[in-house]
Amino acid sequence: MEKQGIIRKQVPNAITLMNLLSGSLAVIFVLSGNVSDAALLLALSAVFDFFDGFIARLLGVSSGLGRELDSLADVISFGLAPSLFLFELLRHNPASPFSGIAQELIPYSALLIAAFSAYRLAVFNLDTRQHNSFIGLPTPANAILLVSLSLASLYDTGMLSRLAGSYWLQMAIIPFSSFMLVSDIPMIALKFSHGYGFKQNMEKYLLLALCIAILLIFKLGGLVLIIPAYILVSFFTLKR
Repeated sequence: MEKQGIIRKQVPNAITLMNLLSGSLAVIFVLSGNVSDAALLLALSAVFDFFDGFIARLLGVSSGLGRELDSLADVISFGLAPSLFLFELLRHNPASPFSGIAQELIPYSALLIAAFSAYRLAVFNLDTRQHNSFIGLPTPANAILLVSLSLASLYDTGMLSRLAGSYWLQMAIIPFSSFMLVSDIPMIALKFSHGYGFKQNMEKYLLLALCIAILLIFKLGGLVLIIPAYILVSFFTLKR
């Protein structure tokens, strides 16, 4: 019986490690130029990231160790890996106005996002306010922003593709993303903790409706607009 209890406690941790392994593979794939498969691996990381906490609560084995391990995995999957998507975009962008050593070094500034992601995750573990909403941009949401930017710029999605391919927009994402990760701006958490009524979940339903509309209009290319929509809806609907 004791052995079963020990195994049960380790099930969520094993799922968390699958998140870390998927994120590590995504790092290898994106640096090898296989962006599509790297994006799929990060999507798989997100699935593992959801289910480790869900299973821990279901089994009643939530622990401080699991929380710390989850953050360590997220640093790789939703911090380092997405920043490398942007690193590769900047490194291979034909519209770069720089040459020589500047062109070689500037893409490394994308790694600042990984650093700010790690800081945010450390703060999140200590912050007792983030139950019904987030404070600052969650690292998985930031990962979606960076990965969708990369996919939109690599695959022809019309106007959004041209926008995502802008060198200066890609550069601007670095300070914007870094700031949003550690800001005090309240952000919507898609948790229906108090039932599914419209009144108490108005901002969640508004966000979901807006995201569906964006995807219907712009198809896959609309992914690049999802996180800006998330930020705007959060900013205008949550009390600051």
